[in-house]
Amino acid sequence: MFTGIIEAVGKISSVKKLKNGLQLTVDCNRSLKLRKGDSLAVDGVCLTCEQTKQRHVQFTLSTETVSRSRFAALRQGSRVNLERPLPAKGRLGGHFVQGHVDGIATVAALEEDPPGWILSVDLPQQLVDLCVEKGSISVNGVSLTVAGIRGNRIWIALIPYTWEHTNLCDLRPGDPVNIENDILAKYVMNLLRPAEGRTAGEEFLWNFVKEGESVANE
Repeated sequence: MFTGIIEAVGKISSVKKLKNGLQLTVDCNRSLKLRKGDSLAVDGVCLTCEQTKQRHVQFTLSTETVSRSRFAALRQGSRVNLERPLPAKGRLGGHFVQGHVDGIATVAALEEDPPGWILSVDLPQQLVDLCVEKGSISVNGVSLTVAGIRGNRIWIALIPYTWEHTNLCDLRPGDPVNIENDILAKYVMNLLRPAEGRTAGEEFLWNFVKEGESVANE
């Protein structure tokens, strides 16, 4: 589990295509004291550190990860946001981010709005349905707040600190970005699905919520 508060911005030093997936090596701009087997959110995607040497970290990405993220579009030299998992006694500075990217969105515009910037992003319908104004969203692993929604486009206000300490300042119109919707929105959406479309686990959660409502109304 992560929080969307970026600790460092790394740089991709190599990208190697595999038969099924990618092998990625990232150079960190500071020591994160990583060990082999540790988890690390890279642009919001939870990856496992396979090799760690000084500030160089190597990962293997499955076909599923590549298909749901923007890694296929990145090249040597691309900057990526890095965050270690939330410690059990850590402070939740952003919002709960699982590191399980829901899909890819496209940057529509990035406009200066002193003292910050306004980022507008076009989302697939299934992702925009999970957005609410003033709700949380993760873009390239950064915990952000949805400022506005119209159609399939959302607007996000970026403060100077976020601009200076993440890779969002590198974005240009047309660039892909990793999106993870708020986990609460995803659970609510599943619970609202027709009963015939629910799994056994979802049906249990649905009944649990309904029982809670009955007790509250007594």
